[in-house]
Formats: sequence, structure tokens, C-alpha cells
Amino acid sequence: MNKLLLFIIILLLYSCQTVQPWQRGLLARPEMQLEPDRLQAKLHNQVYFSNEASSGDSEVAGAGCGCN
Repeated sequence: MNKLLLFIIILLLYSCQTVQPWQRGLLARPEMQLEPDRLQAKLHNQVYFSNEASSGDSEVAGAGCGCN
């Protein structure tokens, strides 16, 4: 049990990395984003929240019929 706990702690500490300044440009590329296309993500959120008749953390809200 102690070896497993030690292995997990080492694994967690090993995964903590610092990002160097020259690496930030690569990580900031559009294809590295969670939602690379903002317009498509906004449209997806509008359709989703319209169908759910709810509102989340975006500015869209719907009546459940799909027509805002």
C-alpha cells in the first residue's frame, strides 16, 4: 500500500511542469484551444440551451422551441 501511495505521489509531482516562454506560442495556437472555432461553439451553445430550455454561463437563453 505504501509503494502504491508513493508511486501516485511521484506520478502527480512529475506531471507538474512549467511552461517556458518559447513554448507558450505553440500552446496558444488555435488548434490547441478547447474550442478552436468560437462561432461554432456559440452556435452549438445556442442550439443546446434552446433545446434544453435552460440557460448556462453564456448569454443565450431559450424557450425550448429552438426559436430565440
